[in-house]
Amino acid sequence: MSSATVETRTGRQNPIGSFWRGFRTFRRTRPFWGGLLAMIAGVPILYFPYAHLALGSVTIAMSTTAGAGSLLIGVLLIALGIAGWFQQAVRVFAGIATILLTLVSIPMSNLAGFGLALLPGLIGGGLLVSWAPLPQPQAESAAAPAAEGGRGR
Repeated sequence: MSSATVETRTGRQNPIGSFWRGFRTFRRTRPFWGGLLAMIAGVPILYFPYAHLALGSVTIAMSTTAGAGSLLIGVLLIALGIAGWFQQAVRVFAGIATILLTLVSIPMSNLAGFGLALLPGLIGGGLLVSWAPLPQPQAESAAAPAAEGGRGR
């Protein structure tokens, strides 16, 4: 039995299935993974300058004078990821800015969040730059009368 012969269900639909179908459509019509990786890269850059890590009875504070720069870079990376999702016209700018901010975060914010933000930021920026929407399928109905040679008059 192929999927072409399966009848569509009428009546009550599965809400989880309809959510996943909607999410799949959302994911396929925008640079989803690039935006997600850009947002993931912003989290460790935001977290580590303000974190107090406890190793046994010793508390280690990662606070530096670059805390404000880390805050700005982290928030901008998250904002660029969201902009890449919802404004596809700025995806190239968002990707280039994500790559540049990730590289700037190496000296500014504890080696790009101790390297946890470096790979997601660079890969996410590259995915944002390289994503392109699928071309719209052309209607075959306009080409059909010309191919028939004028029959049916």
